[in-house]
Amino acid sequence: MRKSQFTESQIVAFIRRHEQGEPVVDVCRDAGISQGTFYQWKAKYSGMDSSQLKKLKDLEAEVLRYQRLVGQQALQITVLKDVIEKKL
Repeated sequence: MRKSQFTESQIVAFIRRHEQGEPVVDVCRDAGISQGTFYQWKAKYSGMDSSQLKKLKDLEAEVLRYQRLVGQQALQITVLKDVIEKKL
């Protein structure tokens, strides 16, 4: 998936401009994005500030780390089961 050229704080700034009354068309034209992209951002980031975005990123990184740990442990368990079965 392609990474956005905008940071989360910039995205939140675009959404705030719209919430303050600026039309979506103008915000999209200034940012160089489509209206569909804007509404996707709005669905994801609406109502957040920069501290909440930082917490969200930290939590996503932590979840990813836990998923890797679980995957590694599942692989180790599978290998150990195969070794035990071969010995019996």
